[in-house]
Amino acid sequence: MLLLECPCCGVTAEETEFHGGGEAHLKRFGPESSDQEFEGYLFNRVNPRGVHFERWRHVNGCGKWFHAARCTVTLEVFGTYPAQTVEPPQILRELISSKRPGWQWREFT
Repeated sequence: MLLLECPCCGVTAEETEFHGGGEAHLKRFGPESSDQEFEGYLFNRVNPRGVHFERWRHVNGCGKWFHAARCTVTLEVFGTYPAQTVEPPQILRELISSKRPGWQWREFT
């Protein structure tokens, strides 16, 4: 069972209090995009074995969205941060690098 902390209201709870929303930090394409761009947005996802950045919603609490960094192998949660953040905070990336040297995810290392 995952234990997540909502960065918006500060509550730490089991994953059943939250709802997963898929991969974080995706570039979204709207009506003006090409068919290829929109298809890539809908269907192409990174599903790594290791560190992954995800969107979560605190459904049984404040109702706000946030991002979480976790390992898909060990289920270790490295940290959470607000959904309005464009990229993972540097301090979180440094924490992941100290525990998993050489990791990378998309353009973040």
